[in-house]
Amino acid sequence: MAKMWAGRTAGKTEKLADDFNSSLRFDRKMYKQDITGSMAHAAMLAKQGIIEQQEADTLIKGLAGILNDIEEGKLAFDESCEDIHMFVEQELTTRLGAVGKKLHTARSRNDQVALDLRMYLRDEMKEIIQKIIALIEVLADKADKYDKCILPGYTHLQRAQPIVFSHHLLAYAMMLLRDKSRYEDALARMNVSPIGSCALAGTTYPIDRRFEAEQLGFADIARNSIDGVSDRDFCLDFMSACSVLMMHLSRFSEELILWSSWEFRFVELSDAYTTGSSIMPQKKNSDMAELIRGKTGRVYGDLMALLTTMKGLPLAYNKDMQEDKESVFDAAETVRMCLDVMTPMIDTMTVRADRMRKAAEEGFINATDLADYLVKKGMPFRDAYRVSGSIVAECIKTGAVLETLPLEVYRGYSDLFTGDLYDAIDLSACVAKRTSEGGPSVKSVRDQIAYVREQLKK
Repeated sequence: MAKMWAGRTAGKTEKLADDFNSSLRFDRKMYKQDITGSMAHAAMLAKQGIIEQQEADTLIKGLAGILNDIEEGKLAFDESCEDIHMFVEQELTTRLGAVGKKLHTARSRNDQVALDLRMYLRDEMKEIIQKIIALIEVLADKADKYDKCILPGYTHLQRAQPIVFSHHLLAYAMMLLRDKSRYEDALARMNVSPIGSCALAGTTYPIDRRFEAEQLGFADIARNSIDGVSDRDFCLDFMSACSVLMMHLSRFSEELILWSSWEFRFVELSDAYTTGSSIMPQKKNSDMAELIRGKTGRVYGDLMALLTTMKGLPLAYNKDMQEDKESVFDAAETVRMCLDVMTPMIDTMTVRADRMRKAAEEGFINATDLADYLVKKGMPFRDAYRVSGSIVAECIKTGAVLETLPLEVYRGYSDLFTGDLYDAIDLSACVAKRTSEGGPSVKSVRDQIAYVREQLKK
């Protein structure tokens, strides 16, 4: 069969070239956007008198029939078609005859694919934003329950200072709020219609680009027709947001993997989100968290692939840009799957507050509070730091902990130590005293939860 673009050439290519050139196997995902965009285009052509209203009505009805048949499984994609645009136009022409051939007036596949992809990603981003919100809500709910659950905060993966579990969870909630805003920013920049840019130089027909854009829910039109067809910044914005989100999910997954290990046992993941070993019957593996961590590299690769594809392309459209969709589709699908797994995995995990508290008691994480105690008694901080470090070193040698070390031992280091010391270095007191905004005190944590919930309402 000759191609719909036959004319300058015979429109006959080798099957090997057809297979290499075809994008239908992946851009069929955009069938709904392609058909919806074509309906708006037909309506615009009639409004401007470029085609008759009756012809537009016939086109729109025919397109609606194709959409319905695809969604009901009555119409299979013709693999001989180059892409989703050619498939829809070919099917429409088969059904309607000559009037079907009028649909493509005043547009090109260049602006058509740019339109479809923007519409598709607009839908994807709205869905991803809702999934991020769901995960943040789970974190806020968990934080509600564990604002008095003390655990060690870490730096360099070494026990550092006492915090509460809620405080740690809320750190991820803040990251996810930023992820949500990245998608929202990208969505605002993406919501610009390229249709009417045609191949690159617009058209001689008296089209109304703004009418068509409004019909499709766009806030504006591309102001330069060359940029309209050659821009893929919106794809890069999307995949950049996906990459940062996946980095956050990966960091959280790494902590879940550590926390659920026998060495930590801070949490236990539900059996529904773990697997066993094929040979070692005692194992309970955090495979879902590990897969999220692993799939992060995949999303990074999607972003780098498109950046590399775009970096040397002259204006305007080039066939290289067909390579955008597989990367974009893969990033979107991967992010959705990871969020779908992460949210219930966090919601159903068991928190071992006893293990967290025990780890906090064994790590000398109140050593800074010991130094602060001396500072408040008048000792310069650097001297207090040295004294506290020396006391920790002695505890390590003797197997003691700061909370139970006898007062006479403390007084051997400084006469400033008195009986009120033990209240000052009690772990619960250490956390309660950290009242600076954003810190781990109960009030601060409650304020953070309220902030998170308020941001979600916006």
